[in-house]
Amino acid sequence: MSRPKPRVFPYDAPLEPPPRTAPSRIRQVVVALMTVIILGFSLWGFGNKFLEFLALAEGANEGIFAVTPVVNYLLASLGFFCLLIWATMRGMFRDIEKPKYQMLENEAKLDAALRRRHGPPSGVR
Repeated sequence: MSRPKPRVFPYDAPLEPPPRTAPSRIRQVVVALMTVIILGFSLWGFGNKFLEFLALAEGANEGIFAVTPVVNYLLASLGFFCLLIWATMRGMFRDIEKPKYQMLENEAKLDAALRRRHGPPSGVR
């Protein structure tokens, strides 16, 4: 009687990213258009709040309650902008697919080390 062949787990196979293809012209135009639309509305909202803030700085007493939210908004925006610059300078947007493959490769290495140390999981032949 022969022993059954051991089961091969999907993570035992080497992981390779899919081949990269250049984005189509239509996709580039759609992304650029959506970026302009989203940033346009964001800039409009930010501009309105900033104009209210400037009116307060000139001495208008009606909107003194809006100082704290506007300052918080400005500080949060500055923080996110600094994070964006930091991430761009570190090259985090060059290959956005790489981290998921690194995670899967690390998981496969950890699983292989556990199998070597403790044997296969119970119930797996």
